[in-house]
Amino acid sequence: MASRLSPRAAVVVTGSELVRGDRRDLNGPFLVHELLSLGVEPARITIVGDAPDELEAALREGLAYDVLVTSGGLGPTHDDRTVELLARAAGVELEVDAAVEREIEARSRAVAERLRRPYADFASGVTKQATLPRGAVVAGLAGTAPAFALIVGECVAVVLPGPPGELQALWHRALDLDVVRSVVARAQPPQRRTLRFYGVSESSVAAALEAAGGDGDGVDATICARHFEIHVDLVVAPGAERRADALEAALLPPVEGFLYTRGEAPVEAVVLDACRARGWTLATAESCTGGMVAERLTSVPGSSDVYVGSVVSYADAVKESALGVPAEVLRAHGAVSAATAAAMARGVRERIGADIGVAVTGIAGQGGATAEKPVGLVYLHASGPAGELAADFSYGGDRESIRRRATVAALHLVRRLVTES
Repeated sequence: MASRLSPRAAVVVTGSELVRGDRRDLNGPFLVHELLSLGVEPARITIVGDAPDELEAALREGLAYDVLVTSGGLGPTHDDRTVELLARAAGVELEVDAAVEREIEARSRAVAERLRRPYADFASGVTKQATLPRGAVVAGLAGTAPAFALIVGECVAVVLPGPPGELQALWHRALDLDVVRSVVARAQPPQRRTLRFYGVSESSVAAALEAAGGDGDGVDATICARHFEIHVDLVVAPGAERRADALEAALLPPVEGFLYTRGEAPVEAVVLDACRARGWTLATAESCTGGMVAERLTSVPGSSDVYVGSVVSYADAVKESALGVPAEVLRAHGAVSAATAAAMARGVRERIGADIGVAVTGIAGQGGATAEKPVGLVYLHASGPAGELAADFSYGGDRESIRRRATVAALHLVRRLVTES
């Protein structure tokens, strides 16, 4: 499958814990996104356990493509088999890389000293991890695991560690290797455009896309519901920019009121940027979401210049003491009510000293649900210098999806308050 105009790639992610469902794969989606951005077409993602015959078969199949990227199986233990099985699939010998061995040994001795364990406990693993296929070009180490590239016929194999942070760091170092550059240089990176909508159905956006003429002629359009939003991704081949411009211009009019950003920025980043532009700070008051709104906001680097804090007031007593929600409001309307959400938002502004407060209160599980207030009922309120906005919904999903939907709704309520006022 080599020598195509656009290189094609296979991704092999290894780990029995992934096959069992004990852990979710984060590396495959990252690598596919990266390959697409380079103009390399991902042909397949294979998630395979640690069984040697199955892993070797997956690697052998991957070597039929222009690029093979592997994730995991580079550790010092007996079930870390990626290197030896790749060498077997490639038909090359294994050999100890002396320079890599010295570097891994130095790191292992430092770990042994810190843990107050004898270095002998690490010695066999050091040699194992420094044993690489003949011809491998090392990109660097993550901890004691080496990432490397290997030319096998017309394929370049890029071998990366499993922990996502380590993989992402060493992926970019691997791209600097000449053997990897030679393949990537043949690719033609497409232009990617993303339109993010909130508050509109997937079918409405699909109808708008169809009425606009649909994709084709060098433009691939995908519509996806993600995080209770609708995302339209346009992948634009070189030379098809005018076709993409026309498609975008025809698509937007029926749904433009629901468009909140062009680009990859998530809503929490959009909210923080909007607050920053107006010099406003933000605080959150959460009940049923238990801090999930705060977690989304603080996941954005640099958020501390806007986001100042949160009160997670699960109990009514905490709503009263920490947020100043009047007892009579709770008695008359209940903890899950528009009145309580408004009092929480105003209270967190005052108690924390933020310009904007946003509050969420709802019923995510069976406890506390009634016929009048069923599971999935959520009230939200945002309060700030430009005024106030309220929202509510009743969503019949499971506990986790109700909480995630409420989190997204709270972020978009703040966005509207800041950008539409």
